Amino acid sequence: MNKTQLVDAVAAIAELPKTKAVAILDVILEKITQTLAEGEQVVLVGFGTFSVKKRAARVGRDPRTGGALQIPEAMVVGFKAGKALKDAANGVLVKEAVEV
Repeated sequence: MNKTQLVDAVAAIAELPKTKAVAILDVILEKITQTLAEGEQVVLVGFGTFSVKKRAARVGRDPRTGGALQIPEAMVVGFKAGKALKDAANGVLVKEAVEV
């Protein structure tokens, strides 16, 4: 599923015009991005937790030359799936009403 398909689904389920569904999704994604940029985590109960972690500097290999290459430390986004998402991915039937 891509963003357009997600917008279509949200618009259909919530009975909203697609322009409003796009605006809602954009606000949600912007707020998640902003919160992670501030170093905080985003917890969506039942879905999962987004967090920012520090990846340590390390020595890698240049694929062209085979020589050593220093890779600097970086902040990376991690995601840990919640129980409901894990169950859904494993084929466990999840029966929850979607209320709008």
